[in-house]
Amino acid sequence: MLNQLLQKLDEKKERMIEIRRYLHQHPELSFEEEKTSQYIAEFYKDKDVKIRTNVGGYGVVVTIEGGLPGKTVALRADFDGLPITEEADVPFKSQNPGVMHACGHDGHTAYLMILAEALIEVKDQLKGNIVILHQPAEETPPGGAIAMIEDGCLDGVDNVFGIHLMSLANTGEVHYRAGEMQAGRSYFKVKIQGKGGHGSAPHTSNDSIVAASHFVVAAQTIVSRRINPFDMATVTIGSFDGKGSFNIIKDSVELEGDVRTMSNEVRATVETEFKRILAGLAQEFDITYDLIYSHDYPVLINDEEMTELVSKAINKADIPEIKAVLETPPASASEDFAYYLQKVPGSFFYVGAKPADGPVYPHHHPKFIINEDSLIIAAKAMAAVVAEYFEQE
Repeated sequence: MLNQLLQKLDEKKERMIEIRRYLHQHPELSFEEEKTSQYIAEFYKDKDVKIRTNVGGYGVVVTIEGGLPGKTVALRADFDGLPITEEADVPFKSQNPGVMHACGHDGHTAYLMILAEALIEVKDQLKGNIVILHQPAEETPPGGAIAMIEDGCLDGVDNVFGIHLMSLANTGEVHYRAGEMQAGRSYFKVKIQGKGGHGSAPHTSNDSIVAASHFVVAAQTIVSRRINPFDMATVTIGSFDGKGSFNIIKDSVELEGDVRTMSNEVRATVETEFKRILAGLAQEFDITYDLIYSHDYPVLINDEEMTELVSKAINKADIPEIKAVLETPPASASEDFAYYLQKVPGSFFYVGAKPADGPVYPHHHPKFIINEDSLIIAAKAMAAVVAEYFEQE
C-alpha cells in the first residue's frame, strides 16, 4: 500500500502546490475562516467519505472508512492565518490586507488534502479508518482543538498524528521527539491602579509607572530565583501600556505577557510566585491591581510508542526526498495539538521547510516563506506513518 500511496503523491505534487498557493492568497484569521472551511469541504464533496462541517466552529472532519476492520487514526492540519501584512516577494502574495499565512498552515492543509485524496483511492486496503481533522483557530487561544474535541472529532479515535512545517529546519529533514516536545503557555494581563497627579507634586500622587516598573524587574526573579535551573520557564512582559504626558503622573498602567513552561508543576510555581509578587507590590506601593491569569495551551507530550512508530516508519520507508530523521530538542513554542494528545496517544513531528536559497525568516515574520518541496515530504512522511500504523494491526 505504501508504494501505491507514494506513487499517487508524486502524481499529485503539482496540485498540492496549487492548493497551497490558493490558500496562501486567501488567508483568514482565527475563528473567521468560513471561506477556507467551505473550500476544504468542497474538495471532499464528491469523494467516497463522510464529511462533517462546522465542527467546533469552522472545523471540517472527514472520515475515510477502510475496507477491513481495525483501529481508527486521526490526522490533523490547521488552516488559520495571522494578523500580519505580508512582505514576502512571492507571486501568490496574500490578497487579504493585513492577513497572511506566516506559519505554514496553508502547507499543512494542502499536503493533508492531497494525502487524504490518495488514501481514499486505496481505502479498500486500509485495516481500519482514518479521520482527517481540518482545524481552525490554532493561533488564537483557547484554540480550535478544544471546540472540535468537545464537538466529537475524536469520538472513536484510537491515536492521532500531526505535522508542522518548520522554516528554520533543513528541507529534507524530519524531526521527532518522545515526551515533552513543546511548552505549555499561560497568558496574563495586569492593571496596576495608583493615583494620578501633576509631575511637580509627586508626593500627592501614587505613581503607577514606578510600581509597574518594579513589577517588571521583580517578575524576572521568578525564573532566576524560584525555578530549578534544570527546569524550563519563561516570563515575558510583551506590553507595557504607560503612555501619557511628560508632566503627568499616570494613575494606571496595563501590562500583558505570557508564561511558558514544560511541566504542570513549574506552571503552578510560576503562577503562585507571580501572584505573590503582585500582592507584595500592593503593600509596598499602596496600589491596587486587577489580574487576568489564564492557562492557554498545555504542554505538548508525545506518546513514547507512537513516536517510536513515527521514526521507525519514516526510516523504514526510505523516501528519497527525506535525507535525515532526527531527534529534536524540546521547543518553547506552544501548540493546541497538545489537547488532542491529552485525549488519545499520538505524536506531533516536524518537517523541515527551509528555503533553498535567499534569507530565511522565522515563523510569524512578515517575510516568512517555506520551501514548497516540504509539502511532498510531509505527505510522504505521514503516508509512511499511516501505512506502518495499519501494518501493525
